[in-house]
Amino acid sequence: MSEMPPAIEAAYAAAGHSYLEFDDNLLLPALYGERDQHLDRIERQLGVSLVPRGNRLAIAGPASATEIAHTALSHLYERLKRGQEIDVAAIDAALRLAQAEGEDRSLSLWRDDAFFRTRKRRIAPRSAAQAHYVKAMREHALVFGLGPAGTGKTYLAVAAAIDLLMAGKVERVILSRPAVEAGERLGFLPGDLRDKVDPYLRPIFDALNDMLPADQLQRRLGNGEIEVAPIAFMRGRTLAHAFVILDEAQNTTPVQMKMFLTRLGDGSRMVVTGDPTQVDLPPGSRSGLADALEALRGVEDIATVRFTEKDVVRHPLVARIVGAYEARDRAARGDEEQG
Repeated sequence: MSEMPPAIEAAYAAAGHSYLEFDDNLLLPALYGERDQHLDRIERQLGVSLVPRGNRLAIAGPASATEIAHTALSHLYERLKRGQEIDVAAIDAALRLAQAEGEDRSLSLWRDDAFFRTRKRRIAPRSAAQAHYVKAMREHALVFGLGPAGTGKTYLAVAAAIDLLMAGKVERVILSRPAVEAGERLGFLPGDLRDKVDPYLRPIFDALNDMLPADQLQRRLGNGEIEVAPIAFMRGRTLAHAFVILDEAQNTTPVQMKMFLTRLGDGSRMVVTGDPTQVDLPPGSRSGLADALEALRGVEDIATVRFTEKDVVRHPLVARIVGAYEARDRAARGDEEQG
């Protein structure tokens, strides 16, 4: 982007407008979208007016909204210059991050250390909570990521693990889940170990397939650089120089959780993800995740990042579904307290 002359910039600011000028017209169709659909989406979400004139884009509207639009469009344009594509999800993510940056100037949402690099793609946060999560995983030995489905807890944790593995900063990636549906009695299921655990670990494999070419993933699974196994297979081990992820941790027992957390060895990092509201343990059983959060409160080098339905980055309807369930559950709890 080229700089706007100071006099013109001052005139636009005085009129309550913002102004962008781009130095590569060939990128503008992708930035604006087919029939300007990307601009239309930004206008609807922010209540601004976006008027393209050649390689210039005028932004009119409330000052806070024009600032968000200006920041988002600037970074989307830089994304195109790096050869990355833009879609509706990227537009929505840029708007969320621009708004978060305006509210908290300490967030470094667009710097290189806010991204994870994998063999297939560069993976960036799409909400303020995700940005805090990325920062926490870079700075702490143990991180708890808590919140509803669709907020990117597991996906970003896998991205962090693959990033460090590719950089040679860890030697192994170990990913685990409690197989509560089978009661951990995997020996009674047909097939070899992979057949037994695949149904319970499929979301982790899906994330890995999104980040590594198939041949590399199979090779690394084969030589043990990447290990995917139920929590029952972690007992008695020390996991050194590894990035360790425990997914769906709300379905562990306190004994399982303590066992898993104490596997952490030299040069290792651990991320524990879960949704405390979706416990599938037998009625009356205490969740190991809730127990750990209570026991470890205030312990040094442990970070906890909490997500809400506002951080859901799947289909927009997912956020509304999560919000509706949470509102229903809050109302039910209120009725019980009054009763």
